[in-house]
Amino acid sequence: MKLMLVGTRVVAVAAAGVLLAGCGGSGSKDKDRPDPKPSASAKQGGPATGGEKTGASGKPDPKQSTLPGALPSAYDFTPDPARVPKNAAQARKLTRNAALGENDWTAGMVRHTPYESGGTWPVLPDSCVWTRSALPSGVLDSFTRRLDVPAQGGKGRVQGAVTVTVHRTEAGADREIKDTVQESFRCPDQELGGGQRLSGLMSLQFDQKDVRNADASLFEAGKYTGPESGGVQDYVWSKSRIGPVTTAVSVKGAKGYTNTDLLRIAAEGGAKVLYRVELELK
Repeated sequence: MKLMLVGTRVVAVAAAGVLLAGCGGSGSKDKDRPDPKPSASAKQGGPATGGEKTGASGKPDPKQSTLPGALPSAYDFTPDPARVPKNAAQARKLTRNAALGENDWTAGMVRHTPYESGGTWPVLPDSCVWTRSALPSGVLDSFTRRLDVPAQGGKGRVQGAVTVTVHRTEAGADREIKDTVQESFRCPDQELGGGQRLSGLMSLQFDQKDVRNADASLFEAGKYTGPESGGVQDYVWSKSRIGPVTTAVSVKGAKGYTNTDLLRIAAEGGAKVLYRVELELK
């Protein structure tokens, strides 16, 4: 694993990142940044004859263990070139189909207000205050949905978000991953707008051998404060890439939720959106 961190919280953040990267998605080759800043297995393929596991393609994966519940040993999914979006209309279809809705993530989630946004690009200037601009020429579409776990049983409201972005090229998507890793070093404290603030951000990017459900993944953690946050809360964020498509999942904590709770929510959402991207590309 390629650690991109310094300080006493390295071990804790790295361990959390391992949890997210090590959870399988399909079993095949595997901001709106102010929101999405995953992953339990959504689909690992069904059983095939002889006890073999099948991946997203429906074919046995020779790199995957036949032991029940085992994760694939490597990610080897290749997008069908005919299914990769070539224009904005095709990209918008993919992002809407892949983004999670209120019945797709984890039980009990409800729509946040606002619920959906798209067609713009998050920019983090030297002021470390997030702004938005038009989509760069290399991005066909970027789309965000926001979903919350409502306050109940003495616990606060957890805010989640998922963003799906389609680049014109795989190289452009990979550059997004690399640029994102550097943002927490340049701006460990960030203003999201509306009184929301992130602080103490630290990131790590995984070596490919540690990623089981994407071509590339990174993880970030820090603290979140904002209106009705009930004080300083934990914040977790993950971004992954499959071909020219990136996915981002964020979870802002609330009273009564541990960091482990947030990791579970993020892991479930991350795995599911990656699986849905595979379905769009295979």
